Amino acid sequence: MKDMIYLDNASTTPIHKDVVAAMMECLTEEFGNPSSLHRLGFNAEMIIKGTREVIADFLSAETNEIVFTSGGTEANNLAVLGAAMAKRKEGRHIITTSIEHPSVLSTFVYLQQEGWEVTFLPVNKDGVIDIADLANAIRPDTVLISVMHVNNELGSIQPIQEIGAMLKNRVNRPLFHVDGVQSFGKIPVYPGQVGIDLLSFSGHKINGPKGVGGLYIRQGVRLQPMQWGGGQERGLRSGTENMPGIAGLGKAVEIVNGYIKNEPDKLYNLKLDLAKGITEKIPGAVINGPRPEDGAPHILNVSFKGIRGEVLLHALESKGVFVSTGSACSSHKNTISHVLDAIGLDKDRAKSAIRFSLSYMNSKDEIEKVPDIIKETVEELRPFTRR
Repeated sequence: MKDMIYLDNASTTPIHKDVVAAMMECLTEEFGNPSSLHRLGFNAEMIIKGTREVIADFLSAETNEIVFTSGGTEANNLAVLGAAMAKRKEGRHIITTSIEHPSVLSTFVYLQQEGWEVTFLPVNKDGVIDIADLANAIRPDTVLISVMHVNNELGSIQPIQEIGAMLKNRVNRPLFHVDGVQSFGKIPVYPGQVGIDLLSFSGHKINGPKGVGGLYIRQGVRLQPMQWGGGQERGLRSGTENMPGIAGLGKAVEIVNGYIKNEPDKLYNLKLDLAKGITEKIPGAVINGPRPEDGAPHILNVSFKGIRGEVLLHALESKGVFVSTGSACSSHKNTISHVLDAIGLDKDRAKSAIRFSLSYMNSKDEIEKVPDIIKETVEELRPFTRR
C-alpha cells in the first residue's frame, strides 16, 4: 500500500526482499527433500545445516542445540510440554508468570488441568516480576520455570540473567525456559552464558517468513517429543523440514545481525522519538508499562483517554498507519488483555490502549509523521466519545 506506515511488527513483520530470494531458490531450484540420498537431497540438507550454523553463531550456541519448528507457538509448546513430561517423575510443580503469551499460558493451564501444580507469578505496574517472588515459589518438586524475555504487549523486559544466576547453584535445579520470540533479533541474548536451558524464537518477527521458528535446547537437556515420525530434528520434531522457510529464517538472522552490529540503537531511538512525539502532542496520552527508555527497543503501549483502542486503530488504518490493540493471537477476543489487567490498569484505560511496534525496516521519516497523524485522528474522534 502506498505511503503505508506499518507499526504492528510485534504481530508480524514485512518479509525482507533478500529473504524472499533465498526462499525462492529453495522453492524453484533446490527443492529436494533433506532426507533424500541424491544430490538434491544433499543440497537441501546443506541449506538446513547452514541455517543451523547461522543461528547457533547468533546465539553463541552449538549447532546441535538448535531444533527447527513451525514457529514460536510450537517451540513454546515443545519446551513446556516436552520438559514437563520428561521431568514428571521428579516433580509436578511448574512456575510461569501472569503475562505470558497465550502459547505458554494456555499450555500451563492445560498442565494444571492434568494435575500439575502451577504458580503464576504476579508482575508490577511495569510488567516485571519480582525475582524474590520467584525464588520463594521454587520448591523441591519444581521441575520447570518459564519466563518470557520481552512481553509482546508492553515491551517489559524480565530479569532473565538474574534468574539464571539465581538458579545456577541450586540443588535439584529446575529447567529454565525463556520465550524469546519478541527479543530474538532485538536484544542480544546468549542462553548458554546466562543459564537458559530452552529458548524459543520465530522467523516472522524479524522480517523472515511465517511458519518457521526454533528452539534452543542446551546440551544435556532431555525433552519428550510431542510428535513422532521419521526422527528429524533430533527426533524431537519429526516431519520433512520446511526447507524454504528455514533458508528464509537463516537469511533473516544474517540481515538482523547486520542491523545489530551496524545500527545497534536504531530501534530504541525510533521508539523514543515516537513516545516523545505522542506524549508531547496529544493530551491524555499515557504510556502503559515500563518507561520507553527501560522497555524493549521496539514496543510502545499507549492509552488515549476516552477513545476505544479498536476505534482509533481503524481510524488510523484509514490514514495508512497500521497499529494493534495488543497481541495478535488475542485480538479477536472481546475481553480486556490479561497483560494490561495484570499490571492493574482500570477497564477504561485498558480498552483505550494501542500498541506501536517497530522493525529495522521502519524509518525516522515515518516515525516523525506518526504523532501528527495520531493527534489529528484523536481530535476528530474526541467529540464523539462519551463524557
